[in-house]
Amino acid sequence: MDATTNTSKIIADAPPDNWVDRHAPAAIRPYLKLGRFDRPIGAWLLLFPCWWSLALAELSRGRPYPNLWYVVLFFIGAFVMRGAGCTWNDIVDRNYDGQVARTALRPIPSGQVSVFQALLFGIGLSLVGLVVLLQFNTFTIWLGIASLGLVAIYPFFKRFTFWPQVVLGLTFKWGALVGWSAVYGELSAAPLVLYAGCVLWTIGYDTIYAHQDKEDDALLGLKSTALRFGDATQDWVGGFYAGAVVLWAIAGFLAGAHLIFFTALAVVAIALAWQVTTLDIDDPANCLRRFRSNRDVGWALFLGLIADMAISALAGLA
Repeated sequence: MDATTNTSKIIADAPPDNWVDRHAPAAIRPYLKLGRFDRPIGAWLLLFPCWWSLALAELSRGRPYPNLWYVVLFFIGAFVMRGAGCTWNDIVDRNYDGQVARTALRPIPSGQVSVFQALLFGIGLSLVGLVVLLQFNTFTIWLGIASLGLVAIYPFFKRFTFWPQVVLGLTFKWGALVGWSAVYGELSAAPLVLYAGCVLWTIGYDTIYAHQDKEDDALLGLKSTALRFGDATQDWVGGFYAGAVVLWAIAGFLAGAHLIFFTALAVVAIALAWQVTTLDIDDPANCLRRFRSNRDVGWALFLGLIADMAISALAGLA
């Protein structure tokens, strides 16, 4: 296959130099695309609340670093379960995706993968996720299983409400609860507040993301916060982001975080403010770049927590 042909088959919101289109064997490439392994930003956004919550829990116990085995388990779990969720989403939305420019080349609407094949692939990823989940305590296992209901119903909400991003937030940020429970075997105020902040963060960044599809969605009768907010998007997203930062600060306070964490949170607030103030809702490339920048937000807060844990332990503050 020549470079031009290969480039023409790259899904619209995937990086042009993604490893799947460049290096993956042709036979498995459609499945990797189905699981969004060519566009891993979503997996990172699923993963970071797990890592944040885990780090907060370990910080509250005075640990100098998070449980590294759990860090690895959450990494694997986030990528495979994001893939399983996206596979289910594509099965449900297959009749819409073929009519939207950004999604027309996805494996199911483009005919590369059948619905049955996609279902088997999603089940396989889910089984890997189950193996990961079984490594944790009983409370965490049941807590993880409880999220499956939200995963199942999420794709249907854009058919009848302008607020599917709320359901996405509730679903996608479940890890903010699971990370804490993996350490303590129960929940408390800190992870609940962290989770609420993560839901607001998701509503904000997915509203930005949804502006890429607003014209197609309107023609198809699908709904989103991008269509609901319209020209007022910057004000709404700014409000959601501000609420997220405040709730994250409260969660950090409840977990006993120190100045280093709050300094990292200030950096995060600046990054989120940049997204809002430079957003152009009529420029899909602008929206995609700001959406992707949320991976940097995730890293900034996680590394802030790691630094807080390590330095506080050394200083005898924890």
